[in-house]
Amino acid sequence: MNDLTRKTVNALLFQAAWFAAVLGAARGLFWLGPLSMIPVLALHLALQEDRRGEAKLLLIAALLGFIFDTVFVASGVFMPLQHLFPRPFSPPWMICLWLNFAATLNVSMVWLRHRYLLAALFGAIGGPLAYYGGAKLGATEALPTLSGLLLLAVGWGVMTPLLVRLAKVLVSEK
Repeated sequence: MNDLTRKTVNALLFQAAWFAAVLGAARGLFWLGPLSMIPVLALHLALQEDRRGEAKLLLIAALLGFIFDTVFVASGVFMPLQHLFPRPFSPPWMICLWLNFAATLNVSMVWLRHRYLLAALFGAIGGPLAYYGGAKLGATEALPTLSGLLLLAVGWGVMTPLLVRLAKVLVSEK
């Protein structure tokens, strides 16, 4: 598979898994996000040269995302539809979104590598938009407030370059 095809497949799978998780949660099908991540991550890892490093990145991103979202839920910034874990803990379908995002960092989003300021800007805009989009699709109890979106922008402005850096450090290049 050539590089452009690999990046395109990665980006398309990211979008499909994002919609499966968000729309699944919105419709009470909380298992759809985690279930959709199985083939997405299996294919992602199968196409990686450094599977061990990529698996570490995925697990660390899932843990950091769980903590990040749990803090924001506990502080009332946003209220995802809960499943399996009690509030304020981030539900599994949202943890899958972090796995999904991390799976793009060394493939379709590799262009952010070494561009930490751009990664911060990308995260500060894209992160809150993703949360807002998920809320508009019905995956939260209410839309985030403007102050909540600003807090998410700051959080994602920090998390995105951090994850970009981890993607570089944990996964050996060709």
